[in-house]
Amino acid sequence: MKKIAIIIISIVFFSSCTELEVTPTSFVTKENFFKTQEDAVSSVTSVYASLNIDPTDQSLFGRNLYFLTDMGSDYAAAGASAINPNVRAISGLSYDANTDRIRVAWRQIYNGINRANIAINNIPKVTGDETVKTRLINEAKFIRALLYFHAVRLWGGVPLVLTEPKSIAIQDLKTNRATVAEVYNQIILDLKDAESLPAVNDKGRATAGAAKGLLAKVYLTRKDWSNAILKAKEVINGGYGYDLFANFGDVFDKTKKNGKEHIFSIQFEPNQSGTSSGSTFNACFAGFVQTEPADIVSDVALFYTIYAANDTRRDVTFAKQLLNPNTGLNYVFPKPLFRKYLDLANLSGGSTVNFPILRYADILLTLAEASNELNGPSTEAYEAINKVRRRAFGKDINTADAVIDLAGLSASQLREAIYEERKKEFVQEGQRWFDLVRWGRLVTEVKKVAAKAAVSERNNLYPIPQSEIDINPEGLPQNPGY
Repeated sequence: MKKIAIIIISIVFFSSCTELEVTPTSFVTKENFFKTQEDAVSSVTSVYASLNIDPTDQSLFGRNLYFLTDMGSDYAAAGASAINPNVRAISGLSYDANTDRIRVAWRQIYNGINRANIAINNIPKVTGDETVKTRLINEAKFIRALLYFHAVRLWGGVPLVLTEPKSIAIQDLKTNRATVAEVYNQIILDLKDAESLPAVNDKGRATAGAAKGLLAKVYLTRKDWSNAILKAKEVINGGYGYDLFANFGDVFDKTKKNGKEHIFSIQFEPNQSGTSSGSTFNACFAGFVQTEPADIVSDVALFYTIYAANDTRRDVTFAKQLLNPNTGLNYVFPKPLFRKYLDLANLSGGSTVNFPILRYADILLTLAEASNELNGPSTEAYEAINKVRRRAFGKDINTADAVIDLAGLSASQLREAIYEERKKEFVQEGQRWFDLVRWGRLVTEVKKVAAKAAVSERNNLYPIPQSEIDINPEGLPQNPGY
């Protein structure tokens, strides 16, 4: 009897390719599904949905990945309200191959990769406009590249799966670890294809600018400074309309979603089904009660107090007091709380603030870093970082400011300044752990947090989940230290 592969597909049809609906509603068989252009659109919708929807758990970018990329760094720690021992293990760097948050992140990443493979493999078969079909395939390739970019940085060489499963037999599903270089080669191939996407900044969809921006980040991670500069400048000079918001707080204003600074963001909407907490971080806020939240600033002296009093990022990122919109009462907190994603109009549910994957400030700091590493403290590097600094202090980003602007630094001094600027700019944006690892500074920086003294070189990679090794012990050797 012929086996029929079952896949999760969102059956949501829309009149164009520009509006992204992200609620999967049913299961369908692949053999009976891929026939029309509408089927192709729906398959790619399900690829996007893998990023922000998981009916069984906290979604990948809604909260789960945050545990690894931020709580696993020096930024955040588990507060009194964090009762999950697996979360507390990540906070204290005592996790192992059985820690469930790591296993769930692996599952969610490969779920998205599998959905992307299904779309990429089957869309060529459907009847429809070839231009639309090519666009949909390249959107799926962008998501596949994004997911593999996270996977290779979290675990090192991982299974490189590029086709859909042919059966549900365990033996057919086993795939050995690829090398780090092989995974990056595929990421770059997918993103180069995605560079042909339209330039228009559609709501939540991958675009040419997003592909180029992610390529710049990939090259930066690989220390390929020349290509990182090339791609960052293509984003900056490509006519895509990207720029910094005048006010840092606008980045996290839900009324300004998908604005000029947002190159690619994970979309969150009110009452979004299939996810337990929306855009991460209402859990970082205990509500208007004097209770320590689930996620706290790991060390106030290392983070909150490093901002100058007139650096506008501090009071967007953290809150020492807040006015309750329901009662009119002002609450003063014993310690600063994270507030970047706080949705005061939706405190009882998930935040409806989008989660930024790539924004224009990141491209500027990518250019500054790569340019400094390749050419030293150049005019190009200074101007890129100084634009970010001017905005932080409420200045016009295009006007030189003798007080705010950096100048006259050595290459090593500018490197340190760029590191510090990223630390202040991207709190809770899924960047810190990756930055510390690629800089070779994870152990040095995390050790400064007393509660994270258990950090060691093993923490530069996460363990392959034991459940995966049990299935394929020869093909999935464990990372060192686990």
